[in-house]
Amino acid sequence: MTDNTQARKADHIRICLEEDVQFRRNTTGFERYRFEHCCLPELDRAEIDLHTTFLGKRLGLPILISSMTGGTAQAENINVRLAELAQTYRLAMGVGSQRVAIEKPEVAPSFAMRKYAPDALLFANVGAVQLNYGYGIEECRRMVDLLEADALILHINPLQECIQPAGDTNFKNLLTKIAQVCDQLEVPVIAKEVGNGISVKMVQKLQEAGVAAIDVAGAGGTSWAKVESERSPNALLRQLGQTFGDWGIPTADCVIDIAHYDPEIPLIASGGLRNGLDAAKAIALGADLAGFAYPFLKAATESPQALEELVQLLIAELTTVLFCTGNVNFAELQKSHCLQKTN
Repeated sequence: MTDNTQARKADHIRICLEEDVQFRRNTTGFERYRFEHCCLPELDRAEIDLHTTFLGKRLGLPILISSMTGGTAQAENINVRLAELAQTYRLAMGVGSQRVAIEKPEVAPSFAMRKYAPDALLFANVGAVQLNYGYGIEECRRMVDLLEADALILHINPLQECIQPAGDTNFKNLLTKIAQVCDQLEVPVIAKEVGNGISVKMVQKLQEAGVAAIDVAGAGGTSWAKVESERSPNALLRQLGQTFGDWGIPTADCVIDIAHYDPEIPLIASGGLRNGLDAAKAIALGADLAGFAYPFLKAATESPQALEELVQLLIAELTTVLFCTGNVNFAELQKSHCLQKTN
């Protein structure tokens, strides 16, 4: 069981980097929007402020290094590089599912990133469905303690589990168990999809359960149905993953609907974001943070310099959006209504 979990982690990294597992027909939706250009911003670009606050912690950028990996030597190297980056730029960072660290405690160091990022906003992570497979508040606390995390992500992934060989597909009565974790855990709980999106109807139920924040993780980026299809030895599951490879709610649609339903809920936009322009659009539509996975994974496997260059580009892109729309910070951007639908 534990070796299978570790092998799966290694497979996921390889497939995401080497195979064509991106959404194709279903997009993020951000391409349907454009900013109104301001030819006279009446601003000094040097005064643009990219800071924000999320779950009470001040960040240098409204960027989340989304949950990706852990549990192998390669994953530990990636996570250390990402954690050091998060510390340097005061970014938020989530680790991959820590289930493998509960099953196999010797791989726990691949998740223990607080020493590399003492001031960053760090999120522990486990699949919500594990609450139906023997996990409870104690396991959740262990994951939070291992990372010295500021919050716990419960990721929700029914489609991925359907395609995954021997996937965990008993999602019955999970809301009740999520509510128990929210009630008893000492840190906030974030509900996150894995690339298929969260609807307003589900947000209402998750809020009632006590979830403190939402990461929409919408459609348009890496398709975990395609990832699991690539690694499945079973012909039926391989085809099932291809059939549902473009399934989900576009990221932009999730953000718009949830922000309209509850403008106050802490909201993360992830799923297919590829640059600072995507991030700025997500924030203009109502998100508080923009989450990136694939771009950070790709850079982290290359070198620390590649990561540095990625963040510098994101900073330049975000700054340019604010400057060329005449807004000094993201609060102003959201109030300016300068993002327009093109069709």
